[in-house]
Amino acid sequence: MSIDAAEFLQASVRTATPLALAAYGELVVERAGVINLGLEGAMIAGSFGALVGAGVGGVGAGFAVAVGAGCATAAVMALVVLWLRADAVIAGTAVTLLSLGLTGTLYRALYGVQGAALSVPTIAPVAVPGLSLLPLVGRAFFEQPAVTYALYILGALLWWWISRTHAGLALRATGERPAAALAAGLSPVRVRAWALVFGGAMGGLAGGVLVLAQVGTFAEGMSAGRGFIAIAIVVLGRWTPVGVTGAALLFGAASQVQYVFQSLGWPVPYQLFLALPYVLTLLVLAGTQRRAAAPAALGAPLAEEAR
Repeated sequence: MSIDAAEFLQASVRTATPLALAAYGELVVERAGVINLGLEGAMIAGSFGALVGAGVGGVGAGFAVAVGAGCATAAVMALVVLWLRADAVIAGTAVTLLSLGLTGTLYRALYGVQGAALSVPTIAPVAVPGLSLLPLVGRAFFEQPAVTYALYILGALLWWWISRTHAGLALRATGERPAAALAAGLSPVRVRAWALVFGGAMGGLAGGVLVLAQVGTFAEGMSAGRGFIAIAIVVLGRWTPVGVTGAALLFGAASQVQYVFQSLGWPVPYQLFLALPYVLTLLVLAGTQRRAAAPAALGAPLAEEAR
């Protein structure tokens, strides 16, 4: 059986899009010094928000509600971690479990046993004139939904903002030396709070992409661990926008490899193919962890003098 390389790459980019969006948000959060395990909760909340919003006001409303739902989960995370001073790992896990349970309950309450079926409006791929005709990479990168093109711009803007602006410097200072940032007139609590809100918004948007640009419906737990994968992608990308983009594309390609293997008809349990992307991620993570340079204050609670 022959494999269409252009089609494979196109599917890889499509799969990588929500992962990259969520990972961009987590990148900002971690550069501020916080590990947001509630990202998975933001994604599933965004998916459900997209379903509800699109049903009321179309695709635009769906994306807006998805972002709002992600921000809401992030606000809870910020309140518990930054002001109530709870452990970030426990709080993030609790937020994710709460989001999974709440969205499942609301879904059944609003849509009943039958669910929403395939009734959600979606956005179709848009070919960029000229560029979409390029060999191999044309269809892959320039025949995608509009949100993927927005992702390209966002990645470039995020690189510029982090490395070339005073606000980006404040973010990096907060993640490296919170006490020094406070001495320079910054508020580490405020910087981390806004970083969490941005991360939640991106997680919600990523969840909205799953519903409005890929699946066209909602299912309980449909984020399927993508939030945790996005956290791993930030580590694989060594906390840089360029690296995160490449790592997201790598995982997107790994996700598509499982379908290629299944189509070959090999007499092995299909569960092995389903596990392949996660196994590859763990292997790459193990191989790069020692060389990665994490923000110095990542995961450390703010000292009283840095508040």
